[in-house]
Amino acid sequence: MDSLIKFVEEEFVAKKDFPEFSAGDTITVYYEIKEGEKTRTQFFRGVVIQRRGSGASETFTIRKMSGTVGVERIFPVNMPALQKIEINKRGKVRRARIFYFRGLTGKKARIKEIRS
Repeated sequence: MDSLIKFVEEEFVAKKDFPEFSAGDTITVYYEIKEGEKTRTQFFRGVVIQRRGSGASETFTIRKMSGTVGVERIFPVNMPALQKIEINKRGKVRRARIFYFRGLTGKKARIKEIRS
């Protein structure tokens, strides 16, 4: 059964070519928004908290600060409205899911950058 699901995902789901990113990276996601008849592109820039799932059902969570309020958004990798993903900074973290990042404020909420 699992192999059948995997086969269907590989054959019929259009795979978009996005750069490799992981938890701790600061990325900008550009996605399309439809408002009535009009469409426009909006972006969401923040730190990747986690990537979960695999194949067609893979998602990633981004967190940003909007004023003093933390905002998180979950994006499916195969979302048709996703246009592109830019990596702004590569972060050095020791975990795959950095939920502890939600509780940090100020200077403690900084992630060390990997220079490439």
